[in-house]
Amino acid sequence: MDNSKLRDLRDYHNLTQQNIADILHVKQQTYAEWESGKKVIPLKHLITLAVFYEESIDYILGLSKKKNDIYTYIIDKKEIGKKLVLIRKNNHILQKDLAEFLNTTPSTICAYEKGKTLILTAFLYQICKRYKYSIDFIIGGKKKGLN
Repeated sequence: MDNSKLRDLRDYHNLTQQNIADILHVKQQTYAEWESGKKVIPLKHLITLAVFYEESIDYILGLSKKKNDIYTYIIDKKEIGKKLVLIRKNNHILQKDLAEFLNTTPSTICAYEKGKTLILTAFLYQICKRYKYSIDFIIGGKKKGLN
């Protein structure tokens, strides 16, 4: 996963890692691990940064080069699950195949698809990268100013 934009955006806004850690209500070390790519930033914190920087999640994670796409986000695990099913069916893959690709279990995929569990950022990124979908689309991001 490309985390280089996390640092680029922070530098562009003349902020320190501690400033961003404070915004996200995490320790500076935790944020540093996300920025360096040692750990994967959870989706809820990624959304907070997208709103703060007024950039899409796709842009922040390097899935899009389009700057200044401003989205609003309301996380609905059931809606995310429906989109995951749609992606899987559009690509003619079974839960077990997706689970194998993500190195997880079919029951985990089932939990995501039923909206019982919020999908991990790393899994979402891998799905979007392989199947050419937008993270912003999957998590229900709505472009600001559009109904």
